Amino acid sequence: MRNLLTLTAALLLAPLTALHAADVPTPAVKPNVILILVDDLGFSDLGCYGSEISTPNLDRLAADGLRFTQFYNTAKCHSSRVSLLSGRWCQQAGDTQLNRAVIIPEVLAPAGYFSFMSGKWHLDKQPTDFGFQRYFGHLSGATPYYRGNDSFRLNGQRWLVPDKGFYTTIAKVDYALKFLEEARETKQPWFLYLAFNAPHAPLQPLEADYKKYLGQYDSGWDKVRDARFVKQQQLGLFGQDVVPSPRPDHVPAWEDLSPEMRQWEARRMAAYAGLIDRGDQELGRLFADLKGQGEFDNTLILFLSDNGACPYDRRSIGRDLEPYNPGASWSDSTGWAWARNSPFRYYKQNQFEGGIATPAIVHWPAGFKTEPGALVDTPSHLVDVLPTLAEITGAKLPTSWPDRELSPLPGISLAPIFSGQKIDSRPPIHFLFSRDRGLRDGDWKLVSFQSSPWELYNLATDRTEMHNVAAQHPEIVARMVAQWTAIAKNDLRAPAKEYAPVADTAGVPHLHREWTDYSSAEASSTRHDAAKRNNQKMRERRAGQAGDEGKPAEVIPSKTRPDQASGARDIRARVSTKLSIENDQLILQCEGNDSGLAFDKLPELPAGPYTLEFRLQSRAGGEGEIYWTTDARTPLPRGGHQTFQVKHDGHWQSVILKIAETRPLHALRLDPCSEPGRVVIERLQLKDSDKNVLKSWP
Repeated sequence: MRNLLTLTAALLLAPLTALHAADVPTPAVKPNVILILVDDLGFSDLGCYGSEISTPNLDRLAADGLRFTQFYNTAKCHSSRVSLLSGRWCQQAGDTQLNRAVIIPEVLAPAGYFSFMSGKWHLDKQPTDFGFQRYFGHLSGATPYYRGNDSFRLNGQRWLVPDKGFYTTIAKVDYALKFLEEARETKQPWFLYLAFNAPHAPLQPLEADYKKYLGQYDSGWDKVRDARFVKQQQLGLFGQDVVPSPRPDHVPAWEDLSPEMRQWEARRMAAYAGLIDRGDQELGRLFADLKGQGEFDNTLILFLSDNGACPYDRRSIGRDLEPYNPGASWSDSTGWAWARNSPFRYYKQNQFEGGIATPAIVHWPAGFKTEPGALVDTPSHLVDVLPTLAEITGAKLPTSWPDRELSPLPGISLAPIFSGQKIDSRPPIHFLFSRDRGLRDGDWKLVSFQSSPWELYNLATDRTEMHNVAAQHPEIVARMVAQWTAIAKNDLRAPAKEYAPVADTAGVPHLHREWTDYSSAEASSTRHDAAKRNNQKMRERRAGQAGDEGKPAEVIPSKTRPDQASGARDIRARVSTKLSIENDQLILQCEGNDSGLAFDKLPELPAGPYTLEFRLQSRAGGEGEIYWTTDARTPLPRGGHQTFQVKHDGHWQSVILKIAETRPLHALRLDPCSEPGRVVIERLQLKDSDKNVLKSWP
């Protein structure tokens, strides 16, 4: 294996020879395709991108293939999956419904491909509804590694997670190999989409993988990040002098933490490393199978991540346990997210480089004309994958599809790069998630943190976004804002609130209430610290009022009818929530810290699955969440969980949430927002699989 550290920057960044698109290699036998997507991987988390974590299988792919140094995603799990599969911006494709797009297996099928998937779906319906002929995995956005959840499916049918001997990363490769055997029997070229949930929280590594790294991170995030940056420079990843972003004010120096907190954080990073290491080991098992079958050289392998490292310290359970104990469920760490995104700023959900720039490795010996180990600095995006695969496989991109209104593709084919052609220009790359915005046009990068004033960076000279030059180039800002807005309005068809003008002046420093609050002895986020304080106040208030936690919400009587008060008997307002019922509407004033509604004891219900439907009008912010349990022993918010997108533009919207739970529900919780504001809910109904109404509120 070539030693990547000895490759010179001149070799790695040698100019690519211009070729015509017709020169893209077309092997006599169509290539197989493997698309690997990992979850919440930071830019520097692989050995070949600067890490100390052992990733020899991916490092070999990079040494013999190529690496992109400016490859972008959407900064968020579900939207990256939409863009990757559909070749479109998330909302442009119809979001998780995919009703304005076709996806990769549907495009490849007419070209003779057998398609199968193993892993995380995180979109509507199931993969088998969108052209995949085989599927194993979980429909949910996250899952425990040892216990799984009730959203696991096998070829469209519910799959029960075994009580023992189960681990998600291993199981996904097990089924990928099983499906490969079936694919080979068809004598067709095949397409595999392998979507790991690692290293997404909960941080639950295998025991051996965790112990391999235990003690290696006692030196702390400052030194680990410094070492990663030195290695990145040695690898020649940037081809220029890059100044790493400094440690932000919201992350303390490692030496300023208490010994107890340093020990806890070192254990957390060892857990991260174990998850990443295991993913590489399982890929090694997959690659060995391909080599044994003589398929490795003519299999196009793409390795990608859905966003940068995650900073959201939402809740850690069992900190006194080992992370490989299935009862432990550790959350993310903002300090380590900063180190893992070296040398960039910010994190998942932010449109700065730390949120959207991640590793991208491509390997295809039978098709490449590039030097082994080449680095590609062409700005690229997940939306480019579909047109790339279509060109390489000879598949035609459909212009129409039954029951779907297909929107145009905003990306480009990257196939010429594989032949050594340099792509000199491309359409602008658009970024939008919630209130975070961005646009990459050539070397210029326009970005806004949660609708704060636009910032402008020249990435040709300032890749780490250290020098905001918006004030020096107002004409460029104006042009790019107009571009960004036109795409959001016309292509994405985003609601007006999402492309409304950003703030004129900067407010408080860029912060988020779910980043780790290191002033807390327990190192959780301010959101959960506030929730704990509110819960403590509730417990103190209940000290002579037995059972108050299970009492219904106080109904503000100003405009309620007498019969409506009875409608709140089985509804409890969550912490930081004031609830009133007016004209058959649930009106919530939310402070944002776990605001929402809880239904602690549902009536006796038949077996699921279920659908929760309601109309919602919101002027708050953030994602919506639902939680459910199936027995009295499990308290909310444990049990099942899923997120959903909310438009906080003050307009009515219909929400239909499918709860893939076959056991009868016991309790339910609905959080329509995660930021302060007013939310109105009406026509809230729980239905069975036949659309019969089981319960309605108020």
